[in-house]
Amino acid sequence: MERPVEIGRRRVARWLHLALRRRVTLSLVVATLVLAAGLAAAATSVIDGAQRAAESPRQLSAASPEVRLGDRLFFDTRFAQFFFAHAHGDVNAKLVPGDPVIDRMPFTASQSLASPFRGQSMSCRQCHLGDDFLPEEPLAGRTYCDFSRRSPIPRRHDGLTTTPRNSPLMVNVGLPRDVPMLLHLDGEFATAEDLVVETVTGRNFGWLPGERATAVAHVASVIRKDEGTNPRQVTYAQGGGIPYRVLLLGTDPNLPPTLRLSRDYRIDVATASDERVVRAVAKLMHAYMDSLRFGTTNTGRRSPSPYDVFLEKNSLPAAPASGQSARAYAERLLAQIDARKEPTWVTSDDAEFELHEQPFQFGPEELRGLRLFFARSSPRGASAAAGGAATVSDGAVAAAGDAHTPSGGAAVIAGGARAGNCVACHPPPQFTDYRLHNDGVSQAEYDRIFGEGAFAALEVPDLHTRDADFDAYLPPSSAHPRATSRFRAAPSKAHPGWADLGVWNVLANPDLPKPQAAITRILCEQLALAPNDCTAARLLPLSIAVFKTPSIRDLGQSYPYFHSGAMDTIEDVLRHYVATSELARSGRVRNASPELAAVRIDAADVAPLAAFLRALNEDYR
Repeated sequence: MERPVEIGRRRVARWLHLALRRRVTLSLVVATLVLAAGLAAAATSVIDGAQRAAESPRQLSAASPEVRLGDRLFFDTRFAQFFFAHAHGDVNAKLVPGDPVIDRMPFTASQSLASPFRGQSMSCRQCHLGDDFLPEEPLAGRTYCDFSRRSPIPRRHDGLTTTPRNSPLMVNVGLPRDVPMLLHLDGEFATAEDLVVETVTGRNFGWLPGERATAVAHVASVIRKDEGTNPRQVTYAQGGGIPYRVLLLGTDPNLPPTLRLSRDYRIDVATASDERVVRAVAKLMHAYMDSLRFGTTNTGRRSPSPYDVFLEKNSLPAAPASGQSARAYAERLLAQIDARKEPTWVTSDDAEFELHEQPFQFGPEELRGLRLFFARSSPRGASAAAGGAATVSDGAVAAAGDAHTPSGGAAVIAGGARAGNCVACHPPPQFTDYRLHNDGVSQAEYDRIFGEGAFAALEVPDLHTRDADFDAYLPPSSAHPRATSRFRAAPSKAHPGWADLGVWNVLANPDLPKPQAAITRILCEQLALAPNDCTAARLLPLSIAVFKTPSIRDLGQSYPYFHSGAMDTIEDVLRHYVATSELARSGRVRNASPELAAVRIDAADVAPLAAFLRALNEDYR
């Protein structure tokens, strides 16, 4: 298996170059964090004032006490079941030995890296990495994901050794959107707090479904009894870690002002229930997660992509106008780009990548890819398109997307003319619509093992049948600890009939009430169903193999791709769409989203599209 990170002969030279730069950068970062305490974070370059106003009022600076404490909790390795089982009741103990699943991290098919957390147990950071490996592998930065197809998890007696899906990136998770919040690739969680609570008390941390009460009690115990172990940057002025209970109470006169939590985040853990303590942990980790933004590093330094610099140099709008949808913004942006006969290009004179082995550029090839990406088509080459956008006949758009309506609407291309239609699910500036789609990935993975047509023939129960036998079909929970999870599983020859059906596992699941309103609203809007038609029984078969759209910013730091982790390169992903869109147009993709059939690209389009997608890379750290 080939991976994009191949350092090659320039590894040593690049490492030395970065090391010299980092010596200066790290000193500046430390100084900046001290000076910036209490100041607001610099906003991401792609968000305009109207969007900032819509953001959560609790978006905080990386230097704020809430984010710094959330960071420490995110890295804490003591919430895991392995620690509980081996620390003998001492929450400040050092494990000897640690959980073996932590010792090394998969990096490529033939290489693993020594984990910075070896000798310890599971933490959030284990699957959501950042700059952890940059000192030894200068191109191994991550956007809060890992290198695995499916992440290794602690071994227990249920036989599971990995997560069911690829680790999703967390950067930009807190940005505002025009649909309700859903987290995880199948929309399992409606809030970041719910995600955190169920993660630290769930299977990824080694806890079995029937052990939730023990897990909650253990996490609360760590918070109450901690003596400042593994403090990271959360220390007293004279040195020494600050216990969680002191930080959360927030009244100790010895607390540095820069570590005094606002009242909204304070709690007396001595008197609060275990559940309230765990929710307080989740709230702080949410603050930390919200601080992770593209375009701005965690220290507030601006780090735009070549695409963002191209927009800036050409005085193009970087974000929707107030009240404008992302789709309308994409149409306006394409029209303005096309109106520029001689755009100003981005070259290595503008900037230089440190964390990507590619030139920092946006030129003619990237622009050709942008036009393909933004060009939309109708699934059947219809002569009319929703919203009044123009339809272009076969062959009329040689460069894919050069035409647009006089009003600025993006062209809808009919018949055989090439159009990526990527923007239908990945509109700028965030390059995700946060909605739910089936792009044929589950089918492709299943059919690779069992043969073409096997996924289409897979027997999937209707709502009545599923409700009658929860354990046979749905994932386990504390209410159903013996459930099989057969439709939230990686397909394998050892388990014929097991597959990953995505949102199907969550929709109308009685053990997951919180995300139901959001999932139902999104699906019903997309499918244009009348209220009387928008029932769980109607929606369930339409949710098969449907997943939430991820952002495609900075793909160079988030491979492998798709929920299955099946694709190693951007070119692999594009070739998937070339093949799968053709299948969708002939009705051979089960429950395909209509946007998939509207993808009309061929092998010749892969290179320019890949160039454009790489122009969305940035040096995130």
